[in-house]
Amino acid sequence: MENTKSVVKSSAAPRQLATPTDLKPEEVRAVTEVVNRLVADAFALYVKTKNFHWHVASSHFRDYHLLLDEQADAIFNSIDVLAERVRRIGGTTIRSISHILELQTLKDDNDDFVLPEEMIRRLIADNRHIAENQRAAIEVCDQSRDTPTGNILQEILDQTEKRIWFLHAVSQGGHNME
Repeated sequence: MENTKSVVKSSAAPRQLATPTDLKPEEVRAVTEVVNRLVADAFALYVKTKNFHWHVASSHFRDYHLLLDEQADAIFNSIDVLAERVRRIGGTTIRSISHILELQTLKDDNDDFVLPEEMIRRLIADNRHIAENQRAAIEVCDQSRDTPTGNILQEILDQTEKRIWFLHAVSQGGHNME
């Protein structure tokens, strides 16, 4: 069977979507590419966090269930903020699930059952990966004269670090405190 997967490339926005900006086309392209990877990873992390929220089984079910739902909501809210920022500088953003799959750097999680401790460990690792990519994206924004996107990313990075902090604290409970 022939692979018919199309590749979604970053290119200049169609005339109708090319929001005027004083940024140079190469600056818009650099910011758009780095932010779209973050958007794709945010979608992947959102789904993984919701998956764990729906499938957690533990004596701490209620606490984990509520924490993961709260974290998923924060991740989801960051997606629109980032995508709309890309549009404001004249770029285009994620258009499909296949586009997300093409750009995401996080591994999907399709296991039938994951122990709660392992869920937390995986989410810490994924959030740390995203934090690292957010820091790199801030540097790209700085180099591309796009301070507003960099500022937005700093706020989102702070939210990511808060998620890491909460997940780490949860991972220290019980037998891990010895």
